[in-house]
Amino acid sequence: MPAASTPLCASPEGIAAAGITDGLLAVVKSSCPTCQEVAPVLADLADRAGLVAYTQEGTTFPADADWVVDDTDLSASWHLGLEAVPTLLRIADGAEIGRAEGWDRDRWEAVAGVDGLGPNLPPFKPG
Repeated sequence: MPAASTPLCASPEGIAAAGITDGLLAVVKSSCPTCQEVAPVLADLADRAGLVAYTQEGTTFPADADWVVDDTDLSASWHLGLEAVPTLLRIADGAEIGRAEGWDRDRWEAVAGVDGLGPNLPPFKPG
């Protein structure tokens, strides 16, 4: 997997403290226009790659589904060292190994290990 475009910020201790398990996760909020735009990509990744979405504003965005986790207290966001939403992360063996902030199709595909994301979206949009 290529190096992340932004520094990896989540420490293994922070990941463990937040109760985050290995896999693909995204952090989003409903009031973020870019998050709204990538909501279909999140659902696609939940189906194809087992994505879990941590949402900062309630539990019904990006979907009322079992792959959406409430982060309204921002504890997971804080432990992950987030600076922007949406942020897509890959966690393996309790460590962050990939991160993409905002929407960047190439980075999201690299972090997720999935091709063909968001074909109707622009290739890049900051968070």
